[in-house]
Amino acid sequence: MTSIDVNELIKDYGATRAVDRLTFSVRPGRVTGFLGPNGAGKSTTMRLVLGLDRPTGGTATIGGRVYAALNDPLRRVGVLLDAQAAHGSRTARDHLLTLATSNGLGRARVEEVLEEAGLGRVGGRRVKTFSLGMRQRLGIAAALLGDPEVIMLDEPSNGLDPEGIIWVRELMKRLAREGRTVLVSSHLMNETSSFADHLIVLGQGRLLIDMPMQEFLDSRSRPRVRVRVAKTDTPRFSEALTRKGLRAEHGQDGFWTVEAARAAEIGTLAAAEGIPVLQLIDEQTTLEQAYLDLTAGAAEFESAADTRTTRQEA
Repeated sequence: MTSIDVNELIKDYGATRAVDRLTFSVRPGRVTGFLGPNGAGKSTTMRLVLGLDRPTGGTATIGGRVYAALNDPLRRVGVLLDAQAAHGSRTARDHLLTLATSNGLGRARVEEVLEEAGLGRVGGRRVKTFSLGMRQRLGIAAALLGDPEVIMLDEPSNGLDPEGIIWVRELMKRLAREGRTVLVSSHLMNETSSFADHLIVLGQGRLLIDMPMQEFLDSRSRPRVRVRVAKTDTPRFSEALTRKGLRAEHGQDGFWTVEAARAAEIGTLAAAEGIPVLQLIDEQTTLEQAYLDLTAGAAEFESAADTRTTRQEA
């Protein structure tokens, strides 16, 4: 199995440090979400891993070797960095055939990835006639062409319709189940939360988080439950919560919000009191909320409204 290993990685552009002593590993068998505000250093890090830029210091390796030293790199690493990279005057099929031929792959594999990407019927069309979503699919098809052990995708859902987004999500999960190393950079928090098992988050070129998704959410969340009982049971339920020492608020929508509690605890309490529960929900901080809280002040560009909110919350 092949991992991506970054060790004390530094990249300076003149007086600007884009990547600041990064150390992390992307392991096989899971989808790793690569997050950070604009200017955090995500794209630069990916380019350094792929040998497209030279590091100022430190190392970035794939399976213990720098990308330039890999034999048959297309068979080792599949990459989507820019959906606009395909030549517009070529057909989708010819674009993939060019890559395949130069890497010792046959025409049959081209047809396989065209079908897998949902482009089988339009393989003979010129790339310049493609929508952004179709170009994304073509870029992903190119990344899959060599059946690689490592997949690196930058904003793979960009421009895709809902069906395409679901396809990419399931594709990444399948690749991870097969034991491949999958690194996905994205700005779509809700989408990332639907597929990522692990998170690496950058801020101003530095590593902020390197941990499992659920562990990250749990670390930024306080337990809270929303529960609804019949109106006639409200006084008894309120008394039961008070006796238990639980802090709760009753909203106009009929729901109680109980802080520092779990659904199992509240359900057991209601059952002991003989109070039927109509709805019971464990609430958790979303990835978007946790991410924004973590990266507050780490964004290169921040709107006035964002700044005001951050200061108020601080």
